[in-house]
Amino acid sequence: MRISALHTYPVKGCHRLDHDVAVTEPWGLAGDRRWMAIDAHGVGITQRETSALTRLHAVPRPGGVVLNGFDVDEPLDGPPVKIRVFRSKPPVAARLAPAATEFVSAFLGRDARLAWLADPRARPIQRNAREDDRVNLADGFPILLTTEASLDALNGWLDDPVPMTRFRPNVVVAGSEPWAEDKWVGGVLRIGDTSYRVAEPSNRCVVTTIDQETGEGGREPLRTLGRFRNRDGGLQFGVNLIPDITPGETSIIRVGEPVLSVS
Repeated sequence: MRISALHTYPVKGCHRLDHDVAVTEPWGLAGDRRWMAIDAHGVGITQRETSALTRLHAVPRPGGVVLNGFDVDEPLDGPPVKIRVFRSKPPVAARLAPAATEFVSAFLGRDARLAWLADPRARPIQRNAREDDRVNLADGFPILLTTEASLDALNGWLDDPVPMTRFRPNVVVAGSEPWAEDKWVGGVLRIGDTSYRVAEPSNRCVVTTIDQETGEGGREPLRTLGRFRNRDGGLQFGVNLIPDITPGETSIIRVGEPVLSVS
């Protein structure tokens, strides 16, 4: 098996960035989901309710991020705010970027603010993790991995195939058997010189029905996942990983690099 694609999403819910090389940090890939649009209550705005996020192209730069040409500095001294990835999730300390409020609100067509997770060590992983494991502003885990073989199997059940972009992975693997990732849960994958614990399957939501290029919604592939991949109360596609990296350390991964299931 090998890595066939690498992606990050600098603002939660935004259009993907494609990479040949990525840096793994303890809480996820470098530059991935450190920013999030939030509502007036500090709750994250996602594609579930605002598909315009698919058209938000965010490019990190040293000390900030560029949003569709609009340049935003990291708000090192910005107003502190408690934010929630979902209303049901515990709050985490972040900083507001007031200079981006007008732009983000106009772009999304609703009242919105932009928050920055200044310190990703502030957000513990809530389940199937060690006490010191941390995560960026992803739904629950640092890295989402999917396999090309499982997408091929899913597309075999669909009248109209869907691209992997619907599932918004960080790491895509080629060369596995379909649904091989089911057997990896609870085990360890080795990529380069770093181990990644396979914490749990990824339960999918309505975002998979949204075209990531146009923002248009539909019913698939979620309906078909409900028929064939409804397990333990979730519609499963892909797996969630936790890197075994000490804070202050990083690991480089590359497209084409081998992926080994070691336990």
